[in-house]
Amino acid sequence: MSLPTEGVTVNIVAPEWVGMSTDSIDGGEADTRPKIEVTEDAAEQAISLLEGEGLDVTEAGLRLFVQQGGCAGLSYGMRFDDAPDEDDTIYEHHDLRVFVDPASLKYIEGSVLDYESGLQAEGFHVDNPNVVSECGCGESFRT
Repeated sequence: MSLPTEGVTVNIVAPEWVGMSTDSIDGGEADTRPKIEVTEDAAEQAISLLEGEGLDVTEAGLRLFVQQGGCAGLSYGMRFDDAPDEDDTIYEHHDLRVFVDPASLKYIEGSVLDYESGLQAEGFHVDNPNVVSECGCGESFRT
């Protein structure tokens, strides 16, 4: 069987391998930790609440974690802690320290913590790219 060649354009692109460094620009090691971002609004709200509780914002922080529960299987939890646990990953965004335990990290890596306010609701919201489904009320999720 012969394929028609008339009117067909074939572009052949030769693959070119380009090595990339994992070193940071300043020559130190690159940060390879899973990322969790915090918006400026979320950080401002959390810091205000931390200060309202009388906590030292240079040591204390917001603990973001995942727990079993809800109709979709998992739900987010947040609380203030005086200091991180030994095995926590610590993120700092807009002067807010966020503590995440190793078990929770695998479910929320790549997430963005935001603060939303509107007519219907006000509060912290986790935008998680790992979520494959959520319950109808948005309180629990499945990855």
